[in-house]
Amino acid sequence: MCQGAERIRAARVQTLKAEFEVLNMKDTNQLDDFVMKMNGLMSNIRAPGEIVSESYVVKKLLRAVSSIFLQIASIIEQFGNLEKMSVEETTGSLKAHEEGLKG
Repeated sequence: MCQGAERIRAARVQTLKAEFEVLNMKDTNQLDDFVMKMNGLMSNIRAPGEIVSESYVVKKLLRAVSSIFLQIASIIEQFGNLEKMSVEETTGSLKAHEEGLKG
């Protein structure tokens, strides 16, 4: 019975990871909504004890942003330390860029 529960947990985690990997921000999405969706998925993946590094989530966030964030995402990737950067830091940089675009 325990082995069956473990297999179900592993299958659920794999499904959530696949959903996380294909997640991309559309041009019509708001950054806050997209980050909340990413964080929700990560919480569900981590809930059963799965370990996912912060840098993995940061890198995915930078790959998944819409086209209006490509320039700042590229700058963050080139000059930021992605291994030590948090999702909150990355989101803050993207939000600052978004506010700058609004004028």
